[in-house]
Amino acid sequence: MTAILNNIQQYFESGATKEYAFRKNKLQQLASIIKKYEKEISEALYKDLGKSEAESYATEIALVQMEINFMLKNLKQLMKPKKVATNFMNLPGSSKIYYDALGVVLIIAPWNYPFQLLFTPLAGAIAGGNCAVVKPSEFTPHTSNVIEKICSEIFEENYIKVFQGDGATVVSNLINHFKFNHIFFTGSTTVGKAVYEMAAKQLIPVTLELGGKSPCIIEDDAAINIAAKRIVIGKFINAGQTCIAPDYLLIHEKIKDDVLAALKKTITNFYTNNPSISEDYGKIINEKRFDTLIQYLQEGKIVFGGNFDKSKLYIEPTIIENVALNSSLMQEEIFGPILPIFTFTTQEEALKIIQQNPNPLAFYVFTSSAFKEKSWIEKVSFGGGCVNNTAYHFTNKYFPFGGIGNSGLGAYHGKNSFKTFTHAKPVLKTATWFDPAVKYPPFKGKLKWMKWLLK
Repeated sequence: MTAILNNIQQYFESGATKEYAFRKNKLQQLASIIKKYEKEISEALYKDLGKSEAESYATEIALVQMEINFMLKNLKQLMKPKKVATNFMNLPGSSKIYYDALGVVLIIAPWNYPFQLLFTPLAGAIAGGNCAVVKPSEFTPHTSNVIEKICSEIFEENYIKVFQGDGATVVSNLINHFKFNHIFFTGSTTVGKAVYEMAAKQLIPVTLELGGKSPCIIEDDAAINIAAKRIVIGKFINAGQTCIAPDYLLIHEKIKDDVLAALKKTITNFYTNNPSISEDYGKIINEKRFDTLIQYLQEGKIVFGGNFDKSKLYIEPTIIENVALNSSLMQEEIFGPILPIFTFTTQEEALKIIQQNPNPLAFYVFTSSAFKEKSWIEKVSFGGGCVNNTAYHFTNKYFPFGGIGNSGLGAYHGKNSFKTFTHAKPVLKTATWFDPAVKYPPFKGKLKWMKWLLK
């Protein structure tokens, strides 16, 4: 491992990865090979997570292609030094910001979107001119093998290297035996803290894409049927194993029954009366996660769903109420197809519930009132979110995507990925034809001029 990492470092120092033509070529190769192996990628995602071909394309493959296409379209402009204003003190002169590649970066991907959440940041790392080490999840072995196949086919080992294996062992060995220039981690808060701690010992900067309990507000003036469709797709896609899924609903008391009826109808319309045979509904990642989710089902009153089959790692889309706020279901990120519902009559009541788990990764509100929309957005601290929608803010490449506080550190997507994987290096160029003596000692009698210059 050490020899491989040192070779990668030497390759970066050669400067080969920094040229525009090199970056463009590697992004083009990546786009081409993803298209070549699209069927194989989908099959791997089905084996690991039960994703249909359509879901695999929409939530994994297409999002990576969008990121690569953005980089290819904008790379030359992103790499170009940016002129900025020069203050009076430094005239005559000019100021530019150069964007330097960081070096060798480590990308650690999760299991819930194992393809997309590895290659999306990798596209940013390539665009930034870096070398990269990538660690796919051991919990999605079929997808991880395809990832390694893709990378080994188009990338030299001393440029992009895949390390597979047990995350706790491999990641700690990587970080403790090599000083990366940046670490990009997507996963749970618990593991994220461990990665952050290891990185801190070497002062390695990190991006942490974590999770949290993302609330969804349904006001009494919401378009209920539309809200139901957008909540159900956001919550139950990938069997609820999505970091920005609505974690729980806060429904205005006046419309609770109507919302509940719309949710039940929508789940049936989307996934039939028997989601276990629906090609649009996935499975739980493994037995350990399955057992945790089944325990959650005991913590409230099931008002819809609740069926499960351990042999298929299947849990039906489930709505649950009468959940205690101090229960595990409301203290931990659910990460599964279980949707707790609560009611409120005033914003203050709802905010008290939200504040039990501050800084969610996402926040959603359904309302037709601009006043209510503004009030909710201003009063809740969250990573990103939607009004009258769920999850789709993730697909907008012009948005930074990332958490705040407990839900993460840093952001990426589009130009924000490029900025994450580069260093903004300011450079001041000063003219030589004018060099006033006030800048230099002796300073006696010059103070008033200094004060004028430095206003």
